[in-house]
Amino acid sequence: MKRETESAFPLSLDDMSHQPSPEEIADFRAAVADARPLKTAERVLHERAKPSPRPRQRELDEASAIVESLHGPLEIDDFLAIGEADAYLRPGLPRSVLRDLRRGRWAIRNHIDLHGFDRREAREEVTRFLAESVRQCRRCVRIVHGRGHGSPGREGVLRQLVKGWLSRSKDVLAFCHPPPSDGGEGALWVLLRSSK
Repeated sequence: MKRETESAFPLSLDDMSHQPSPEEIADFRAAVADARPLKTAERVLHERAKPSPRPRQRELDEASAIVESLHGPLEIDDFLAIGEADAYLRPGLPRSVLRDLRRGRWAIRNHIDLHGFDRREAREEVTRFLAESVRQCRRCVRIVHGRGHGSPGREGVLRQLVKGWLSRSKDVLAFCHPPPSDGGEGALWVLLRSSK
């Protein structure tokens, strides 16, 4: 008499190369002699799980917001938020960082001149320029935005917009206007984060 813990099958999973004997085949056929195939209608078919939909509407909304910010009309809030600040220091950094930048203790390693660009082109150029400068480990750069003398009403539109873009960039630690000999009110010295 077999113990209950013993397997009723003579084959173990470890020995799958075993060929059944004629007696084992006869025992198997006797054990399943009363079995009947399931009817097709009684079978449950599981469909493959459908992939979750991509958040397409969110992507469209974000793309629309970017286009609006680049091409839409300037709002008064855009100017008021920036104001006439002549310098910026990322919150949490010591004031000595801005003081050293103003005193010219950082060597200018790269520069860009935005004369002749409209605001859409200027934003694209500034974004590209900052990313390239960070990638090349050029910590201090100069951006020449002009004074706005060629703009309608002689308003320095790019001058204000560039300050806003820089103050919102994760790559920018500080910026200030350089002395007149290096562009004065028509340029900015910008200190960038280290890429390391």
